[in-house]
Amino acid sequence: MPETIRKVNIIGHLHPDTDSICSAIALAYLKNQTGDIEYEPRRAGTLNRETIFVLKHFNFEEPQLITSVRPQIKDITIQDMHGIDPEMSLFAAWNLMSETKTDTLCITDGERDLMGLIAVKDIANANMNVFDTKIIAESKTLYSNILSTLKAHMLLGDPDEKVDAGKVVVGTTPEMMEGNIERGDTVLVTNRYETQRFAVESGAACLVVCNDARISNVVLDAAKANGCTVMTTPYDTFSAARLISMSIPVRSKMLDADKVLRFSVNTTVDDARKTITQSRHRFFPVVDEDGRYVGLVSTPNLLNVNQKHVILVDHNERSQAVDGLEQAVIMEIIDHHRIGSIETTAPALFRNEPVGCTCTILFSMYQEAGIEIPSNIAGLMLSAILSDTLAFRSPTCTKRDEYAARELARTCGEDIDSYADAMFDAGAELTGRTAEEVFHQDFKVFSRGSARFGVGQGSFMTENSRKAAEALVGPYLKEGADADELPMVFYMFTDVKSATTEMLYFGAHAEDVVRRAFNVTPKDGIATLPGVVSRKKQVIPALMSTLQDTQDE
Repeated sequence: MPETIRKVNIIGHLHPDTDSICSAIALAYLKNQTGDIEYEPRRAGTLNRETIFVLKHFNFEEPQLITSVRPQIKDITIQDMHGIDPEMSLFAAWNLMSETKTDTLCITDGERDLMGLIAVKDIANANMNVFDTKIIAESKTLYSNILSTLKAHMLLGDPDEKVDAGKVVVGTTPEMMEGNIERGDTVLVTNRYETQRFAVESGAACLVVCNDARISNVVLDAAKANGCTVMTTPYDTFSAARLISMSIPVRSKMLDADKVLRFSVNTTVDDARKTITQSRHRFFPVVDEDGRYVGLVSTPNLLNVNQKHVILVDHNERSQAVDGLEQAVIMEIIDHHRIGSIETTAPALFRNEPVGCTCTILFSMYQEAGIEIPSNIAGLMLSAILSDTLAFRSPTCTKRDEYAARELARTCGEDIDSYADAMFDAGAELTGRTAEEVFHQDFKVFSRGSARFGVGQGSFMTENSRKAAEALVGPYLKEGADADELPMVFYMFTDVKSATTEMLYFGAHAEDVVRRAFNVTPKDGIATLPGVVSRKKQVIPALMSTLQDTQDE
């Protein structure tokens, strides 16, 4: 496999049902036993109660939600540029930029929280501000910063203390310095004894002796008595005077965090590209899911994108897939529905078989790979087959489905009849549920030519639970159609034991479509369809054919 594959997401359709979730988990387990890449099951929407019951029964957590497979910041190269301490000097930051060939550094605290950002332009501007003689004190600069910037050696003082008063003065002669030096100033001098002593006795807080000039013990004693810090630097007075302002901390010139344009690792590359046009910077901080700083991305990084790799299960209709599929690499499709509208940019394994459930295909794949199915995985696969075939009552059910289910039941130790009843009852439970939740628990969108429509289905073991669901969902059909921008919706309320469906519908000409598709006469907005239990085999083909005929007329 190419090294660029970080992991492969295995995803079912939107509004996931039991088969799409259980197939994703079962296939991920199989792939992880036979490959050296990480395969992760994901869900494309909220789980229905039937599926929640199944996962809880066999001790599985819900797969993580994925709503888009568009490339994200996490899919591009993030420069591992550590955050810098807010006390770092501008001079040290400048040198770090040169070493790392970046013009932006991020300032963080000990918890990797972003405090701000400093760019090379900010340092250049600070360096040009030669008239601000109080900048060292106003920035509360550490003496250690001055020492490192001037390559100085401290003779008296504490490097961890901060300059908190005064201005920077170049000492020449006592005559010229008189009246210009105030208590708390930082004074740059050379080797003249009288100049050094005058500065100390005038109340200088710091004496910087340039050219590594000698300083007498008399001056040192006076400095000690007056609490004056003393250091020597190899630089001449001109160089030291220019450099000392670069010892101020980066926090004093940084762009504060609340004004910094940043990206999350989950930000899509498309969104990032649009956003960077609003910024004057070329490098942008990236934070993780917890908001902690992790590195930098640059404009060129956004052009070199690693696509996400996905495997689709239980669908091959573009309208049923997660957002951004056209920007992902589809590696495989494992499905049991009609061949739909998904296109791939490169050859992909496409396994589509006329059986009642995707997990029946996976059962064969386990056998072909010689991989033993664990008991809990077998329970998931059994649940999917029972759900999709309505416990073998659906016309989509094949002998392969029944054989696989019975073998899986032996592996996980479940009694098929009692377990199926419990599973369907859990799915039909309406307590605390909204109409929107029930409507979307198993709802798919289809298209034929210019026609676009949605079909939902709920399966019920008792008439009372079916009627309660109809009363809840029926008034919501119009709102559901509007929410998904569908001209027509059809909803199947299927009685499992009697193998009968009552269909509710909404939309212009929807009743006429139902009448022609199923040769029935709806009554009070309900079409009773004896023997109709399969959306895939009995409902979708009939609706497709009728809508095609309608378009041809």
